[in-house]
Amino acid sequence: MINQKFIQQLRKKHLQQEGERRQIISMSNIVLHDSKRVIFSLHRDDIKKAGDKLSEIEKILKNLDKKFSFNRIEHEGAYRAATEEYVEAKTFYLYKTGKKIDKIKEIELTLESYLGGISDLAGELVRLAINQVAAGNLDEVKKAKQAVDEIMAELVEFDMTGYLRTKYDQAKGHMRKMEQINYEMEIRK
Repeated sequence: MINQKFIQQLRKKHLQQEGERRQIISMSNIVLHDSKRVIFSLHRDDIKKAGDKLSEIEKILKNLDKKFSFNRIEHEGAYRAATEEYVEAKTFYLYKTGKKIDKIKEIELTLESYLGGISDLAGELVRLAINQVAAGNLDEVKKAKQAVDEIMAELVEFDMTGYLRTKYDQAKGHMRKMEQINYEMEIRK
């Protein structure tokens, strides 16, 4: 009744895909955690360490793309989460080094990775602003507020739905926190 040869081919293909999936998840978890380390380093002003770690992350992402193809890896949830965190780390690095937030040329990324990562960047800028207020660096706080305002001015132009809408709403919440920080700074003058 069932063609055994066909079933064996399905089993072989299934085992291959599961093996690939495990490898993609494993490497994606490294990217995710290392991206968090980059952000942590940037909050401690360790720019060199952050830059070195970003280079390592980019090698991993390029290797995944080369080994499995972008069309294969972009569908794995762990990979999408990792690249979103990478975009957040990379854009925070660009901000901290005085560069423009722009297309990341090192690797291919999805629209969702960009929008999610840039939305999350607003939260890192709020965290930076809070630390800068505590250190008395009010000019840095104003610079961070301006960056959040620019991010939100661009994100509002997208009609985000689903998961990205949640990210956008979180970014709006971060913008409100930044406005509150700015308000409190002005009152204390």
